[in-house]
Amino acid sequence: MRLNKFIAETGVCSRREADKWIEAGRVTCNGQLAALGTQVTEGDEIRVDGERLGAKKKQIYIALHKPIGIICTTEPDIADNIIEFIGHPERIFPVGRLDKDSEGLILLTNDGDIVNEILRSENNHEKEYLVTVDRAITDLSLSMMASGVKIMGETTKRSKVSRTGANSFRIILTQGLNRQIRRMCSALGYKVQRLKRVRIMNVKLGDLEAGKWRYLTASELQGLLPR
Repeated sequence: MRLNKFIAETGVCSRREADKWIEAGRVTCNGQLAALGTQVTEGDEIRVDGERLGAKKKQIYIALHKPIGIICTTEPDIADNIIEFIGHPERIFPVGRLDKDSEGLILLTNDGDIVNEILRSENNHEKEYLVTVDRAITDLSLSMMASGVKIMGETTKRSKVSRTGANSFRIILTQGLNRQIRRMCSALGYKVQRLKRVRIMNVKLGDLEAGKWRYLTASELQGLLPR
């Protein structure tokens, strides 16, 4: 097993974060400084910052309806961080982000594999949002959003967009640029008043109330986990 996968499966971080720790010289294998790509077997002694990592933990998969004001960070010194808000006894981390001013579905886990699977851009996984803007939105603007809008020096991928009201719409993205929907709307002259994520791949927010969370079902996991 690759070292980054071993570290991720103990629940302390994602594989990507584990690689950063290895590159920074924070990880040892059997007393020797570890390198990227190191292979480990059962019985190897893996330490991070001198502390030995335990055995693989039970994998946890949670769907949270993040309310407005909660920040998707694991940093404990940041007020209103998502980890403190959810208060789970195991060490978990959010899969991706949902900005402070937005609400809706976000997944949390201790499984680094699923983080990589969902966030890898080339996988083109769908995320669905309901958006309300500050004034009536034109059909032309919706069409432009669907075909791609230039933000931050690049044109967004094609998306599925449908009107839900005079100043509201549904959008399904397959990429996750920083504050993408808000930037797309701004580029077309609109300001987002409400942004709610209602689906990630096959997992739906449903009637889960703001601030509440639940464990994913077996069928949801089957659709999420890499094959």
